[in-house]
Amino acid sequence: MKMYLISDNIDTLTGMRLAGIEGEVVHGRKEVTEALEKVMDDPDLGILLVTEKLCDEAPELVNDIKLNRHTPLLVEIPDRHGTGRDPEFITNYIDEAIGVKL
Repeated sequence: MKMYLISDNIDTLTGMRLAGIEGEVVHGRKEVTEALEKVMDDPDLGILLVTEKLCDEAPELVNDIKLNRHTPLLVEIPDRHGTGRDPEFITNYIDEAIGVKL
């Protein structure tokens, strides 16, 4: 099984290539959709890394992959600018999920 990255910037791709992970840089909804559809046909792909910004470009396709495909495992990663999430998102998630205030 192999890993693959779909990124919105060259810096994230360069860092992943140093770790031995191949990938590509895309921009915009159309390119994201094409890249996702292309890699979904690879039977050797085990983990697909996609930057959070690109996941926001095609949320319905990303959710469909996460919910209806066994492989590859799609993982949203922050890019070099950090995560687009609220700094307290984990705490808020726990608060909402189990009702315990941390």
